[in-house]
This record gives sequence, structure tokens and C-alpha cells, in this order.
Amino acid sequence: MTKKIGDDYVVQPVMKALQVLEYVTRQGRDVTLTEAVQELKLPKTTVFRYLQTLSAASFLEHDVKRDRYRSGGRFRELARVDRSFQELRDHAQPEMRRLAETFRETVNLAVLSASEIVYIDIVDTGRPVRMQARVGHRHPVHSTSLGKAMAAYLPSESLDPIYQMALPAMTINTLTDGRSLRRQVDDVRRRGYAIEVGENEDGLMCIGVPILDGSGYPVAAMSLSAPENRMRRDMTAQAAEALKDAAMRISTRIRDVPGSFPGMHG
Repeated sequence: MTKKIGDDYVVQPVMKALQVLEYVTRQGRDVTLTEAVQELKLPKTTVFRYLQTLSAASFLEHDVKRDRYRSGGRFRELARVDRSFQELRDHAQPEMRRLAETFRETVNLAVLSASEIVYIDIVDTGRPVRMQARVGHRHPVHSTSLGKAMAAYLPSESLDPIYQMALPAMTINTLTDGRSLRRQVDDVRRRGYAIEVGENEDGLMCIGVPILDGSGYPVAAMSLSAPENRMRRDMTAQAAEALKDAAMRISTRIRDVPGSFPGMHG
């Protein structure tokens, strides 16, 4: 059953399951089925099914011998990753705003997820730009400066599958040959930044730099995006250096917080 509220739709069983999840995880201790039923004022059979389903999905753990429930490994991992992303955003945002104000162009922050990058923050100056990316959007590693900047610092066992897979063309300019991508990534590693012109979105140019943790692993990347016709050669060179300096400062900050970014290497 769905309940309409304005233009949104709420699935009531999902809402109730989330109430059960929230109740258990907020207790800070193991809870029983009876406690959950009394607190949530839902039918016992309903609560039992939600507890069992959440346990099967590892969002909760069920101690069968004691018949008690606690937060599960999957829930804790998601909470840890979310906290890590927020810490990364907190460290990166001052630098992103400074870059956006200096160059009056859009600045993006992304992390790696398999063969894709995921945008986790975007600072927009309000200037006209036909950029389609939004926070939460995913784009291929091979077609973005963000992806190439991170790829340049990945271990070979992580890169080889990307070189060997079919690389889809996002635009007519997208590099789709694995060997050519390998050469481009080698160039990025030498100069410390990536440039992509119309490979991910027509008419858009991006300059990307990696953000490295203490072991040299690329936990994220930052880029400046602008229409090709606004990116003169001198501005491109200045932006690349400014991005590298900003990324280095962010990297230094995250290295000073032990264990800040678990789970980002996946």
C-alpha cells in the first residue's frame, strides 16, 4: 500500500521497517522482540518479520540463542562510510569554494566506486554552464578527469580490469581504447592532473586532481569544470596548479585524522 503526500509517495511497510531499524540501532544495547513491539506499538508478527528481514540483509544482527537484536555489520559499514564522506566534504569545501570564487567556475568532488566515479559535492558559481552532473550521479572513470586523476594512483590490479573492459562512448570524443587510456593515465601520473575535453559531456572541459591518503591511495578527486570556450590555455595552466595545491592541502588535513576514511578503497 502506498500513501500519497503531495507529490511524494511513501511505502508504508518500508517506513515501518525503518522505524524498527531506527529503534534497535538507537538503543545502544541488544533488544528483544517484546521491547520493540511495546515501544513501536505495531503488531508482534509485523515487527518480527521486519526484524528477521533486516537481519537477513545484515542491517541487524540476531543473537538466536538469546533471541535479541542489535545493529548489524552492513548498517555500521554504511554509517562509517557516510561519516567518512562527510568528513571529506568538510575538509574539501573551503578549498572548493576558494577555487570556485577564484576561477568563477564549477568545482566537483567525487569518490571511486568500481569503474565509476560518484559525485559527493559540487560548488556552483551560478555562471551559465551546461553541466549535467549532480551530487549522487555516477560517470565512467575513463571519460572523466576525476576518474583519470584517481586511476593514475590506483594499484595495477585495480586498473587492469578497467583497461580490458568495454569502454562506452559518452560523446564522440570519449577515449574508448584501453591501451590509449593506459597511456593517458601514465601521463596524468607524471604531471599530477588530468584534463578531459568533451569526453564526458559535449562542450565541457574538466581539470581533475587526486586527493591522496597517507599511503598514496586516491580516496577522492576534485575537478574544475567549464565550457571549452571559457578555458583559455593560460587559465587552464593556472587552474591545474591551483587544484594541485588545494588537493595537497586537503590530503594533509585528512592524513592528520587517523582512520578517517575506511571503506573508500572498494
